[in-house]
Amino acid sequence: MNRGIVLKSTGSHYKVLGDDGKIADCSVKGKLRIKELRNTNPIAVGDNVLYEMDGKNESAVISEVLDRRNYILRKASNLSRHSQIIAANVDQLFLMITIILPETPVEFIDRFLITAEAYRVPATILINKTDLYGEDELEKMDYLESMYNKIGYKSLKLSLYDNTGLESLQVQLKDKITLLSGNSGVGKTTLLNCLNPALNLKTEAISDYHKQGKHTTTFPEMHPMPFGGFVIDTPGIKGFGVVDMEKNEIYHFFREIFLASKACRFNNCLHLDEPGCSVREAVEKGDIDFLRYRSYLNIMDSDDRKYR
Repeated sequence: MNRGIVLKSTGSHYKVLGDDGKIADCSVKGKLRIKELRNTNPIAVGDNVLYEMDGKNESAVISEVLDRRNYILRKASNLSRHSQIIAANVDQLFLMITIILPETPVEFIDRFLITAEAYRVPATILINKTDLYGEDELEKMDYLESMYNKIGYKSLKLSLYDNTGLESLQVQLKDKITLLSGNSGVGKTTLLNCLNPALNLKTEAISDYHKQGKHTTTFPEMHPMPFGGFVIDTPGIKGFGVVDMEKNEIYHFFREIFLASKACRFNNCLHLDEPGCSVREAVEKGDIDFLRYRSYLNIMDSDDRKYR
């Protein structure tokens, strides 16, 4: 029996890095397909697995998925009752955003962050394409950076045009398993090529100037970094579906809203229109940023809290 970590999952075949340093192409035993029925994928990138080689050592079969210390979930794109495990056993999450080309919506950022909060995985915001920003974009970037720093989220500024910020990013990625996510076109694949040129991943240019490329990843994949650690590349996504959250607990994952809620008149306050709501008072005073509160309202207003 061999042990390894799943580097790539297509839903039916898996690339597994064994403890011996060799990569095996694996399929899965039928019994694993019926585990966790509400998930579209029984095995995720980052899973530690046991697998057996066949007699000719040309292929292998995964026989067991070992216990996960954590995982990140999102709504499956077409199956409203199902969810997709994006990755398992991660040390940290990095959300790559851009102010323009494309513009990352604040609500998308907040949905990602509350998912990280729910699964207790540290999250960092990575602001890319800073070389493209004029005065208005820089002002918006500074505003968002200040807003998130105020509630305890770190952010890094990056330009892959001149490699600004790349060295400090490598320090944070070293020897960690990191999930990298973001909208299509923000530069995730280009970043991976900069971090590990040997990958030579395909990008599709979307302008002659910024040359960051559209994200062409189809399935999540874990890539080794030459300085130590792994980065899990995820398909570009238009939205981040929030799952496994009851309506009365969503505010728990907005750090500043949860803090302010302790002074609400009612213990079951949803911070919508209840009297004596300290959260709404904090918004009116500017202690809670309206953009964050608006994200909260939008999520609460979504029947299945799904954003695609």
